[in-house]
Amino acid sequence: MSNTDPAASALSVWIALESPTHHAPGVNGMMDLVAKEVEGLPIAVERLPGRDGLGDSVILRAGLDNGEKAVSVMSHLDTVHPVGTSAKDLPVRIEGDRLYGPGVYDMKGGAWLALQAFKDVAKAGSAKRPMIFLFTPDEEIGSPTTRSVIEDIGRQSAAVLVTEPAREGGRIVTARKGVGRFDVRLEGRPAHSGSRHADGRSAIREAAHQILAIEGMTDYARGITTSVALIGGGTAANVIPQHAWFSVDARVTTLADGQMMESRILGLTPRDPDVKITVTGGMNRPPYEKSSTVAQLFETARGVAAKVGFDLQDCPMTGGGSDGNFTAALGVPTLDGLGIDGNGAHTLEEYALISSIAPRRALIKGLLETV
Repeated sequence: MSNTDPAASALSVWIALESPTHHAPGVNGMMDLVAKEVEGLPIAVERLPGRDGLGDSVILRAGLDNGEKAVSVMSHLDTVHPVGTSAKDLPVRIEGDRLYGPGVYDMKGGAWLALQAFKDVAKAGSAKRPMIFLFTPDEEIGSPTTRSVIEDIGRQSAAVLVTEPAREGGRIVTARKGVGRFDVRLEGRPAHSGSRHADGRSAIREAAHQILAIEGMTDYARGITTSVALIGGGTAANVIPQHAWFSVDARVTTLADGQMMESRILGLTPRDPDVKITVTGGMNRPPYEKSSTVAQLFETARGVAAKVGFDLQDCPMTGGGSDGNFTAALGVPTLDGLGIDGNGAHTLEEYALISSIAPRRALIKGLLETV
């Protein structure tokens, strides 16, 4: 694929506009690009103002207004890479079939190609039902400001198509683990670590006990994982630490296990009764299980892919969460991982395969016309 490929060139414009979640100007700039792309087309545009310092959302509507439930597409335009990444560590560039850049794989590539498919179907008037396309600004931090919008659109939908990146070999996602996020804060008793050591009650020591207990909750056989990846605390090198904190990430495969893990983590009790523990948070995304209706939608997608010219496969339940978790938990048939193929999400080697754009675009176009 040459460097002058028009799809790669157009997508490069999106990649060059950096849009980390907490950089609202960048995210809103992406929403501007979406709105500009559909000007003059039979597509209605609704823009929802951002809140809590985050960017806006955009909802596109097209297709038949026949009272049927919609087929909905969902993409997020926020990324994890800080502003300046493209100038130094991950420049936007093409090397053979690879298009590199911040967020190209997760998930601007999928958002861009799905928008092209949406436009194709809107212009052709070939949809069987209403179509909705939701672009969100905050998926990378758990969709705190958009979950209700995602679920509202999900309830209006006969099927939801999520353009998170494809898995290795172009596989799509039909099941995801549920995700829990918790913050644990500990308060002990400060004391001089030399002259009054026995008077102190170390919040960090208590945190160490709790972290080992939480890590010990991992049960690979049941698909439950727990991890502590952020930690802090202390006052000074010669003070028994009064304060400590850490965060907990939990992943589960079933709703019941999510409820059980939420109860266990929120119910942490101190080993040292003189140290206070406060736990906040909960299950952020419910599990997305491969129900019979999801399996049926997948078979529809396989049929569409076969007509396009490739054999579509899905992958085992993946540990990462997405906005598809929310719609699937409502019982709405949901397919995920429909975006661009590539690798390196959230790394400085992130790339997308240019050769995957045309078939993935055709797949989504076919789904919008078939479902």
